[in-house]
Amino acid sequence: MKLFRWIALTAGIAGSLTLSAGGFDDTFSRLKTNLSKAELYTFLYAMPKAADLHHHSGGCWQMDSLFQVATNPARNGGNRFYTRVRAGLCDGDTNAWRQFQTIAGYTWKTLPECQQKEYAALDELTAVQREAFINSLRLDKPGEGRNEFFEEIWPRFGAMGRSLEVFLEMTVETMKRYGAEGVRYLEPQTIPLGFVLADGTAVDPDEMHRRLKARLEQPDARATGVEVRWQVVVLRFTPIAEKKIEEAYDFVSRHRDLWVGINMAGREDNDKGHPRRFLETYRRMRHKYSDVGLAIHAGEVDEPNPHMRDTLLLGATRLGHGNNVLTDDDLVLHLRSGIAFVEINLVSNLLLEYVTNYSQHHFPEMLRLGIPCGLSTDDSGMWDSGMTDEYLTAVTEFNLTWDELVGCGRNSLKWSFAEPGLKQRLLDDYDRSVKAFEEKWSTGDPKARLGEVHPVAYGYAARRWGIKY
Repeated sequence: MKLFRWIALTAGIAGSLTLSAGGFDDTFSRLKTNLSKAELYTFLYAMPKAADLHHHSGGCWQMDSLFQVATNPARNGGNRFYTRVRAGLCDGDTNAWRQFQTIAGYTWKTLPECQQKEYAALDELTAVQREAFINSLRLDKPGEGRNEFFEEIWPRFGAMGRSLEVFLEMTVETMKRYGAEGVRYLEPQTIPLGFVLADGTAVDPDEMHRRLKARLEQPDARATGVEVRWQVVVLRFTPIAEKKIEEAYDFVSRHRDLWVGINMAGREDNDKGHPRRFLETYRRMRHKYSDVGLAIHAGEVDEPNPHMRDTLLLGATRLGHGNNVLTDDDLVLHLRSGIAFVEINLVSNLLLEYVTNYSQHHFPEMLRLGIPCGLSTDDSGMWDSGMTDEYLTAVTEFNLTWDELVGCGRNSLKWSFAEPGLKQRLLDDYDRSVKAFEEKWSTGDPKARLGEVHPVAYGYAARRWGIKY
């Protein structure tokens, strides 16, 4: 540890960890030893956190909240959603069977009567159907993995994911949830094109931006204490991905008050989305635009390949996942120079089976080599988890020190695409909050203080650690 601290403080590594001045590491070490899993979860829930930079809008919606919004006309624009609960009622029905495929009321009304009977309104589901529907949007059962996630769960969102009213309400619900955990900055990924109103009217991206900005300025959103800036995400394997990159640059450049970057996502085991395909496109965009952040999924794959190094060549300064960093020695050396930040998603990597257990994970090696990295959630709603689950995983699986944990948070803010003034304000607030937290927990009986915290634990914590409140 002394060697690591010397490297971090004197070698000039851009991603080095900032050591907390309060000497809280010894206290934290005792807490890790003496607290139960549930007590440690409570402590970490109360801890000030920084940013969630790898955050998919929709994927991070808490599914119980989504059901409440989707069945409340006062919050969903007057829509009524229907989900498919049975099949085989119609002769010649060629639609593939997908249970819980969800459509909007205006679509349901256009179906033949026999097809309408295959669907049930969300607000009329039985208790058993409701539970099954909500759970169908989560990766919560043994044997479910990346195919269930990529090929089944996302399509089940259907019309709920395209409803602008649902999107706006769930954005604020998500801010409330993360704010309660002490997260102060989110950088969600979404596609501003394709939203519709309750009657099916298409909403152009500029109007979507106007409506989003207005919703974020309302009192309940501001009361969360969470700042949000957005990335436009492009699906990398589609035939028109290059065109979508160009549109994303144009959109971000015209709406810099909320939109700060571009991301590329999609299964990396689909070779149509390989990074070098887009090299000339990004070079052309840099001829025309400046100061547009670029964060790209890279390394979320099983086999060793050059995708992460190629992604750096595209101009990305943040790499999403980076699961195969350690298979490329030259890449490790590059990253140790501090040229890019790696967004770590521990719960996601396990549930999607990019690691079968955490002894295989690259995170502690990168962290202790001084590669800039930090914790993020990826799709916490679909994992039925929160940021505290990422923190508890990091602490218990890799024995993170307090300095390392705080440093990961601070690095997340440093590498965000937030405008300089906001970034500095967030960093200053984070440092003050951490110092105050250290002072509070350094005195008195820590176990007695746990009673002052009111944590929320989701299904993942119950399944993995048996934590329920």
